[in-house]
Amino acid sequence: MANPTPDDSEKRNAPGAEPAAPATAPAGAGEGKAATPATEAAPQTPDEQIAALRAETADLKDRLLRAHAEVENIRKRTEREKEEIVKYAVTRLARDVVTVGDNFQRAIDAVPAGAVEQDTALKSFLEGVTMTERELLNVLERHGIKRIQPMNEPFNPHLHQAVMEIARPDVPAGTIVQIFQPGFTIEDRVLRPAMVVVAKGGPKPAPAPEASPGPAPQADDNNAQPG
Repeated sequence: MANPTPDDSEKRNAPGAEPAAPATAPAGAGEGKAATPATEAAPQTPDEQIAALRAETADLKDRLLRAHAEVENIRKRTEREKEEIVKYAVTRLARDVVTVGDNFQRAIDAVPAGAVEQDTALKSFLEGVTMTERELLNVLERHGIKRIQPMNEPFNPHLHQAVMEIARPDVPAGTIVQIFQPGFTIEDRVLRPAMVVVAKGGPKPAPAPEASPGPAPQADDNNAQPG
């Protein structure tokens, strides 16, 4: 007698059995439906798009202005450096030339007073040295190099170098009473400070007058008060 076959329902419900796929899917299921992402950016409104474009335009304009300012600064710095190179290119040469020029003054100072009146050759020699020194100073001045001869002027630490002090109660303190070596300037810079002797022990120097926009008024002798 044949054994009865197990029912299909019992096979589906057996432990470990895989679930059976449905025989047929419903008609029209899944048709016309596209897969959508989990998150989707909301479309911008026209006002939001305009605001974004304005912000981008402002950022680009700011970058353009910064770039233009940087280029202008570089141009100005380059022009300034070029001018300084032209002005001070001869600084090293000028420093050596003025040192050589000191020998002309030493030669002039070495001639005793009154000796030229007794010696015609010495007089001609002294005149030639004096003319050569004068021409050298003219050439230097044409190139922006000027000599500093601050005799009887107030001491200026930016232009002068004090090598010693001497008691001179007859002149204001700080007055230059002797020049050991003249100084030189090149354009607006000091090429070499003047080596000077400064007075001490005298009265205090008078304060420098304040600069006025117009010419100083003339003093009236009739209204002058006694000191």
